This record gives sequence, C-alpha cells and structure tokens, in this order.
Amino acid sequence: MKKPYILHMLTPTKNVSPFDVNMACDAGWNSIIPYTQVEPVEVTALVQDAIFSRGPKGVRRTGIFIGGRDIDMAMDMLQLARDAMVPPFEVSVFADPSGAFTTAAGLVACVERQLKKVYEATLTGQRVLVFGGSGPVGAAASVIAARAGSNVCIVGHSDDRSARKVAGVCKERYGVDIDAAAGGSDESKKALLTEADIVFGATKAGIQILTSAHLQAATRLKVVGDLNAVPPLGIEGVELMDDGKPIPGLDGAVGIGALAIGNVKYQVQQSLFQDMLDPDKPLYLDFQHAFEKAREYVA
Repeated sequence: MKKPYILHMLTPTKNVSPFDVNMACDAGWNSIIPYTQVEPVEVTALVQDAIFSRGPKGVRRTGIFIGGRDIDMAMDMLQLARDAMVPPFEVSVFADPSGAFTTAAGLVACVERQLKKVYEATLTGQRVLVFGGSGPVGAAASVIAARAGSNVCIVGHSDDRSARKVAGVCKERYGVDIDAAAGGSDESKKALLTEADIVFGATKAGIQILTSAHLQAATRLKVVGDLNAVPPLGIEGVELMDDGKPIPGLDGAVGIGALAIGNVKYQVQQSLFQDMLDPDKPLYLDFQHAFEKAREYVA
C-alpha cells in the first residue's frame, strides 16, 4: 500500500488560508495538516519531525507549505526549512504567503504577454509604476518585474516613506534597484504617469487609485494590470475580465482585469502543488518559480 500524500502547512498567522487548503486538496494532496502561529525559530524542529518519520520513499510523498502575510518572513522560513533537511530525508517546500507569490507572478506574466502581443516588446527597459507596492503582492510583483529588466517605481499612497522602506528591503534582500515616489495627489499621479509604460494596481480592495482623468496624462502607457476585484475597480476603464482589451480614451493602451489575472494565479498555484507530489528531487518554490510557471501557462 502506497503511503498517502501529506502536506504540512506552516503559517505565522492565526489561521491557515482556506483558499490554500482547497487548492492543495484539488491538486491531489490526501492529508493537509495546519500549524498556526509558527515562529521562525520553530521551523527546523517541525521540518525534521516531518522528514524522519516516513523513510526515504515515504518522504517523497511529504511536502511543506509556508503561508502567512509577510513575504520576507516566508522567504526566511523557506530557507530555514531547506537548511533543516538531512538527505536522503528531504521534502519539497513551497512558499506563497497570502497567495502573494502566485498572484504577483500571474500579474507580471499577463502584462508581459500583452507587451509581446500588442507591442512586440519585453519587460526590459519598461517604466513600471506599482500602486500598492508596499503590500505583499505589490512588493513581490516589483521584485519580479525588476529582475526581468524593468525600471520599477513603488508609489506610496500619501507619501513615499513606506515605499522607500520596501524599496530598500528589496535591494538588500533580492538585489534589485527599485525607485520610490509619493502618489498622494492628483498632480503627483499625473506627473508619474507621464513616464509610465506599465501600471500595476495592487492596492486594497474597493479603492480606486486611478481615474480616467489621471490616465489622460499617460501618453506612453502600454499595459495596465489591476488586481482589485471589489467595486469601485482600482483603475477606471479596466474591467474584471479584460485580458488585453483597449482602455477607453487611451491611444493603444490595454488593460488586464483582476479575474483574468486570478485565473493565471489559480493555475500556477495548483500546478506548483502538483509538482511537489513525488518529485524526482526536492523542490524549493518561491516567487521566481511561480513566475516561471506563469510564463509557461500564458505562453
């Protein structure tokens, strides 16, 4: 009798995400065990408890998922889990805090696809404004786009303090140079948009960050991706199901809505969960792996 697929879900928060539980079940994991309010110092012991109980064959049917809300803590916990392995007792680990890595990957991959389709261009050299870049999805998308060669700027909601802080962490931890700017007024938004090729909308749900009046200043704008699915939509003129639809009133710019991006996120997360099922060698999956998977899916 083959051993069941067991996924241990670790999160520093009070609860694991029901979304992640459903995704893992649908991907083929038989048993999913939650561990909540986990501190980084506890990761090593939990991982080693999981790996030594099943033998070298059974351990291949064991996995670890790291959730939470903080992308930097998730990356730290991923590294701690990896360091805790004792080959041949080694399992796959997948970090996706608040779904931020797979959502960000879907956003950037969808935008990249439209750049190629509409403009025969790549992400390299594009000026990207990230509204909501201080949050987990926006920060992850900023790093992914910067690593792909874009000139990224995180736009703060009122001032640039939080944006500068996140940009500094991105440089220190992930080796990317990211700008920061304040976007608290109509005038500052319009000034920033005059140089924008791409806009990512990753702010809180139900907040419209850019109106049609703001977008009139974006004369070189190519692609807009909006993650807000709760009315009012985050960027006026970009509807939920849009996937390369021209934005009204703009010359050539196209929009990608939250549900179009969410479909890619869904496929990427499920595929990565499936990749962890009895792999040839252990996998350690983060936002970069999610982006590679998203690129494959949208191609």
